[in-house]
Amino acid sequence: MIIKTVAATLLAIATSSIFLLFSPTPKSFYHSLFISSSLSDNASISNHLHTLTRRPHVAGQEANAEAAAYVLSIFTSSSIKTHIAPYPVALTYPVSRSLTLTPSPQEPQSQINFNLQQEIYDGDPFADVAHEVLPTFHAFAKSGTVTAPVVYVNYGSLEDYEVLKQMGVNVSGSIVLARYGKIYRGSIVQTAYEAGAVGVLVYTDRKDYGGGGGEEKWFPDGKWLPPSGVQVGTVYNGLGDPTTPGWASSEEGERLSDDEVEKAGDVPLIPSLPVSAADGETILRAIGGQVANDDWQGSEDAPTYMVGPGPGIVHLSYTGKQVIGTIENVIGVIEGTEEPDRFVILGNHRDAWTFGAVDPNSGTAALLEIAQRLGKLQKRGWKPRRTIVLCNWDAEEYGLIGSTEWVEENRQMLASRAIAYLNVDSAVYGPGFWASATPQLDELLKQATQQVQDPDNSSQTLYQSWVGSSSSPTINRLGSGESDFAAFVQHVGIPAADMAFGKGYPVYHSMYDDFIWMQKFGDPMFQRHVAVASLWGLVALWLADAEFLPFNYHSYALELQRHMKDLEDELPDKNINLAPLFKSIEELKKAATKINSQREEIEQHKSWQFIGKNDHFKVRELNDRLMMAERAFTDQDGLLGRSWYKHLIYGPSKHDDYGSKSFPGIDEAIEKAKSLKTAESWKLVQHEVWRVARAVRHASQIINGELT
Repeated sequence: MIIKTVAATLLAIATSSIFLLFSPTPKSFYHSLFISSSLSDNASISNHLHTLTRRPHVAGQEANAEAAAYVLSIFTSSSIKTHIAPYPVALTYPVSRSLTLTPSPQEPQSQINFNLQQEIYDGDPFADVAHEVLPTFHAFAKSGTVTAPVVYVNYGSLEDYEVLKQMGVNVSGSIVLARYGKIYRGSIVQTAYEAGAVGVLVYTDRKDYGGGGGEEKWFPDGKWLPPSGVQVGTVYNGLGDPTTPGWASSEEGERLSDDEVEKAGDVPLIPSLPVSAADGETILRAIGGQVANDDWQGSEDAPTYMVGPGPGIVHLSYTGKQVIGTIENVIGVIEGTEEPDRFVILGNHRDAWTFGAVDPNSGTAALLEIAQRLGKLQKRGWKPRRTIVLCNWDAEEYGLIGSTEWVEENRQMLASRAIAYLNVDSAVYGPGFWASATPQLDELLKQATQQVQDPDNSSQTLYQSWVGSSSSPTINRLGSGESDFAAFVQHVGIPAADMAFGKGYPVYHSMYDDFIWMQKFGDPMFQRHVAVASLWGLVALWLADAEFLPFNYHSYALELQRHMKDLEDELPDKNINLAPLFKSIEELKKAATKINSQREEIEQHKSWQFIGKNDHFKVRELNDRLMMAERAFTDQDGLLGRSWYKHLIYGPSKHDDYGSKSFPGIDEAIEKAKSLKTAESWKLVQHEVWRVARAVRHASQIINGELT
């Protein structure tokens, strides 16, 4: 017996030695190499950005097709199998627009005609292509001509209209002047329409975008938006092609008529136009009536803002054209060797309203850097365990159209195979790292940032700068509709993350978002770009190569408990039973603890015994449960009145598409019940609580992996 045991031990040692001698290079070696200075290249990233931003490249136009060809060439030269996924979609462009102001109806000769031009700055290296910048407009704006007195509505939020109501100001029949900065521009137009306005002007206030007056300098001498700068953008309140809601657009496929699109309620029904700070101030000087509240006022040297209506009268005329144009998503695939049917997806959009040096091509340049680094890893022998998909989206600026059409077309495959989606819209706005994610990825992001050097302080990690003086970094959630993660999270239920440096920048969506602005103010040494590429790619590598998916649903349960506390605070004495939701979250905590224990058990079993076929099956089965749990937070009926949004934990605010809400269905039902004050409306709140409770319980069932 002793002889047999000794022989078995010697055989095990000998076999282990042979295994170590001929074992492949560990994946961790390649991961360290990926983020090393030997592979990163800030000069290459700078060159990518310069190439991508030489011309304005709006979706559906030739310059954007050229940018797609450039992305495809970099992917292909990096040994990545790449193709174009085209879609024929509805896009709009300006035909004509005019804006005049009559400061006083008694003096019609004092009429002011605005030229609506963004001025070319002295020494602008892109002056030769400035004529390619589209005239300032709102995509999907309603064509029409209106003349009416002006009312100033601050940022145009629901709360701002409530203030006006309390002041006795009637907005109905007026053209409203709102400033950018707090809510999504499409929500500004929609809220104005619901208040009875006949037209909308949205301007960039110097207080928010121009440095607030004083000694601050505007571009090119400073980072701030010049007085003639205009923020353009879409005012469409849906996602994807508005003529194919819920299904992918195709040449011969079903498509809604213009009337049907309008009846669907996501495109504006009154004309709107974006205007500059200079034009906005001129109009404000023509508004009388009551003085606006202090928090509605502008910079120190601005005129006193009054709310109106009038006496100034504005004549607004806008004509746009809608076309079915071809957009091009560029898709690169590195096939996994062990689990090719499991996808880790990275995405960034390419189309821009003008030159797009920050938004979005700082992110595109980082994506191309990742592609080149992965190409170098492949040459050194690395192959991913799971498939990595690199996606460069088109027509994001119009309403996340490229990514949404792709997700709708591949919905079933993504639902059964996608591990996670990692988004970077604009990689660099300025200093200061931030991240958003579905909660099971929180710990993964924290661990990854500990491996990447802070680009602004080489003596510390990115994690240390992110945390600052706090005990833990703030990780935001992905309920908004402001970038391409929306279709993945809110329509299909795929775990996701989003990351960048800086938050907001003064020249956003203007013709001054060019390479010079980035070079002077955003990231002069392009080291923040390098850091984003390192972190983004490292997270993807860990998800693609880890034997066990690095998901932590215990973090998710704790986050849901925090959301519950907020919900309790919002529902004092309303006789709403929250016990079902409390109970389901406790069940999720237990399921998360159980699956973590199961993972440890499999790891321990493998540490002293050769890996058998059964172990591979156990790993795969456990990973599938981790992958599919997020899907359970979706409901096929979606949010009430917004059925495309399926996720019951995170979704956009009904009154601000850029605002992320936890328990959006409950939140919306509470708002409605507080307004209606009926027993039936509070019953709907209870129903929404039950819906979320069921979704959380279903997630626990998937994590447990057992039938009832």
